[in-house]
Amino acid sequence: MTEPLLQVSNLAAAYGRRRVLHGIDLEISRGEWFSLLGPNGSGKSTLLRCISGQVTPTAGTVQIGGASLILAPRDAKRLLGYAHAPERLPGLLTGQQCLEIYAAARDLPAIDPEVLDLAERFRLSPFLDQFVDTYSLGTRQKLSALLALLGSPALIVLDEAFNGLDPASSLVLKHHLQERIGSGRCAVLLATHALDTVLNYSSRAGLLLDGGLARTWNRVELDSMRTGNPGALEVALAEAATPS
Repeated sequence: MTEPLLQVSNLAAAYGRRRVLHGIDLEISRGEWFSLLGPNGSGKSTLLRCISGQVTPTAGTVQIGGASLILAPRDAKRLLGYAHAPERLPGLLTGQQCLEIYAAARDLPAIDPEVLDLAERFRLSPFLDQFVDTYSLGTRQKLSALLALLGSPALIVLDEAFNGLDPASSLVLKHHLQERIGSGRCAVLLATHALDTVLNYSSRAGLLLDGGLARTWNRVELDSMRTGNPGALEVALAEAATPS
């Protein structure tokens, strides 16, 4: 058995006295697209921030490629591509400068040709010499995705990455991620509310509820819902989120 690319064990996190996550166990391997579902405030973004090293867990461990995010952060983060929230991109830099700085931070000699090609398919290239604070939400989302893909990371972590994207750009990004996953180059972890993306692209999906991973679905289960009862996942999520 190949060691999972991402291993999260008994993870807990809190902001002050407010517990946000508890007892999270999650493994994702190369070639997988795992979609994380859950109502607003369930802890999805906090989990992604723990995995990216932005939030320090109060308990548990995160390993990427066998490297501990706490004990060997440089080795772990070397394998990680994280798409920052659009509002957190540096507004006083141009898109081109952002790409160059991120590439340098990853010790790349230049911006990946593959990333520049994706910028062309996004129709983003004409905007790269403009300042980020002039960008629309969708344009920022495109840049954030490009930054996450620099250096061909093994684990790509996305938080609502398709929000604000036009349909054509959304499809381009989904197909691009599928190509990387299909060749075994990476795994994708996506937090999303978009059930069509979950059903059509995910290998597995999980429901985060009240800070815990309440249940998961494999590809067979997702395919069954997609072809036999497209509304089943939506109903399952609504029922799970309804207080008993």
